[in-house]
Amino acid sequence: QVQLVESGGGLVQAGSSLRLSCAASGRTGSVVVMGWFRQAPGKEREFVAVINRSGYSTYYSDSVKGRFTISRDNVKNTVNLQMNSLKPDDTAVYYCAASTSFSGVRWPVMKDEYDYWGQGTQVTVSS
Repeated sequence: QVQLVESGGGLVQAGSSLRLSCAASGRTGSVVVMGWFRQAPGKEREFVAVINRSGYSTYYSDSVKGRFTISRDNVKNTVNLQMNSLKPDDTAVYYCAASTSFSGVRWPVMKDEYDYWGQGTQVTVSS
């Protein structure tokens, strides 16, 4: 089992920055990729960003590319999401997720491709 705990959410104004963190514990050696998803009220949970085990390869959704940066610290077992130039449309509950399998052919962008989830942290961006 892998436990994930997110932190860093809050209420900010449009144009501001926020940094989310996800602390992983348990059988972290089984985790191959780590990702961030978000879910706005009344909407489906959507992919935001993913990073591989080494931390050298990343992939982003078009909606956040150029504004968000995902990174990981394998010593501390944490994954971070630096969010800049925030917009009201970024308002959502943000979830950290871990996958124990990765084909290497296609980045996992569907929520069913992840095995473990955190409880989520609320991000609210006011206009």
